[in-house]
Amino acid sequence: MSDSLKARVREKILRQLNEDGAPDPEQDDTRQVSVENDLEALDAVADDDPLIEELAERYLVP
Repeated sequence: MSDSLKARVREKILRQLNEDGAPDPEQDDTRQVSVENDLEALDAVADDDPLIEELAERYLVP
């Protein structure tokens, strides 16, 4: 069974956050904050939302 696009994008974002490690509490890492915001947005939309395609273009390598 193949994963949905939403599940693949979510997995990639989580892997990226995990590879980045814990954020430095002394500094705001704007890239990490952006990735976390994308994950929150992804979790908030339905499986057929156009945002999933947009995030897939950003995070998945063709």
